[in-house]
Amino acid sequence: MKHPSSELILTKPRQRMEVNVELRKAKKDEQILKRRNISFSSMGESLSPEQEKKNAVSTVHYCAKTMLAAQLYGQANLCSDTVARHSECHFLSVPHRRMLSRQRNPPLNQIIEAGIIPKLVEFLSRNDNVTLQFEAAWALTNIASGTSDQTRAVVEAGAVPAFVALLSSPHMHISEQSVWALGNIAGDGPMYRDSLIHNNVIPPLLALVSPSTPVGFLRNITWTLSNLCRNKNPYPPLEAVRQILPVLIRLLKHEDKDILSDTCWAVSYLTDGSNDRIHVVVETGILPRLVELMASPELSVVTPALRAIGNVVTGTDEQTQMAIDAGVLTVLPQLLQHPKPTIQKEAAWTLSNIAAGPCHQIQQLITCGLLLPLVELLDKGEFKAQKEAVWAVANFTTGGTVQQVVELVQYGVLKPLLNLLSARDGKTILVILDTISNLFLRNKAWISKLCFLVEELGGLEKIEALQTHNNTMVYQAALGLIERYFASEVCGLSQLLPSGTEKPDFYNF
Repeated sequence: MKHPSSELILTKPRQRMEVNVELRKAKKDEQILKRRNISFSSMGESLSPEQEKKNAVSTVHYCAKTMLAAQLYGQANLCSDTVARHSECHFLSVPHRRMLSRQRNPPLNQIIEAGIIPKLVEFLSRNDNVTLQFEAAWALTNIASGTSDQTRAVVEAGAVPAFVALLSSPHMHISEQSVWALGNIAGDGPMYRDSLIHNNVIPPLLALVSPSTPVGFLRNITWTLSNLCRNKNPYPPLEAVRQILPVLIRLLKHEDKDILSDTCWAVSYLTDGSNDRIHVVVETGILPRLVELMASPELSVVTPALRAIGNVVTGTDEQTQMAIDAGVLTVLPQLLQHPKPTIQKEAAWTLSNIAAGPCHQIQQLITCGLLLPLVELLDKGEFKAQKEAVWAVANFTTGGTVQQVVELVQYGVLKPLLNLLSARDGKTILVILDTISNLFLRNKAWISKLCFLVEELGGLEKIEALQTHNNTMVYQAALGLIERYFASEVCGLSQLLPSGTEKPDFYNF
């Protein structure tokens, strides 16, 4: 049985072969913030999320924008020239902006309660005053980076169509600020994401991607695209996905690590769904590039690339084979030994879904040398990674041939598997007991040897100790194993071997 990624949402298990345990998805560690705040940049420079990531500066221009909006709103009877001169004079001081960018608790609710947002939205249409337009866009971007209620205030004031229109502004800093604002709105959830799509945001957004687009600007566009791909219940419309995918494929060829990271996350969102949604992605031919990026030295790229491939192999046998043909099994051994435990865990989860396939795919797994790093991870990895490795072994012993399972045992899988019976996690213990039961059921000819091996490795004592476990299911599973395979004299070593005979080679099945 294939299992989608854990502790996230258990929506996509797919039975490949009859399995006695229910497999689940590994946890999705969110790598991208829901909404990004804005860091300082002059109007002529690119406004990049990179600065927000590095400095964690939050809410640039909040006080400035509040003052600007309040004064402009209060001086509505002034002529537009006076308003423009006032705003430019008061707010184009770089030191002042930088000081304000360090404010931690911006008065967003006061701005909303004062009724200033509609006026800011009105300023977005002031094509005759670029400075005023930009200041209003910046203020609204910051407000939209707040809570869902604060984002809703921006949307309900009519900012979405205004920002979509500004994507085509002849002034790059205006269109980039609009991209940023729309990214914040899309990141709030599926409702506003779909609202942007229905407001036809995708064509003008994609039109901004070109060889001449500055890297900083392209980072913003890519991040916004990833938010348009994000969230489920509902998923993004398939028509929108098909519009975005060709540009994502182009962006995957870029060299900038931030662009690659956000693009891979976008693809991982699109593959985190039903098999038909996985099909829409894999039919583009994107898998070889994703596999290539799994070997990247950048953790921020490896993580989403691995997640995307991991999602693909939760699909059909054919989709899994496409990932295998793209070379995923040649990269997984090094990822199972990655210095970062989170990567080891994700790699083991991916491997467990491949091991849930038919025996010819399991054989490819063996041929590519995955048994040794799997056993080593089971033995020495952090517990979260070990749990994923347990699922991989469980699937392997269920779907593999007798000879394939024998080979796994010969690699020494039983020792670390039995050691994990001392873990506190009842679910993992149940999977291990079920796996041991699978081993006995695969071939009656090796039952006595397997009994010897389990005893020799101290496994029988551990199984007996589980009869006092506080989990009733664990107790029953342990008792069942003992009664079925270890209660009979056939499992007594002294009963089978003549006096003075050496113990058999337990791994020679």
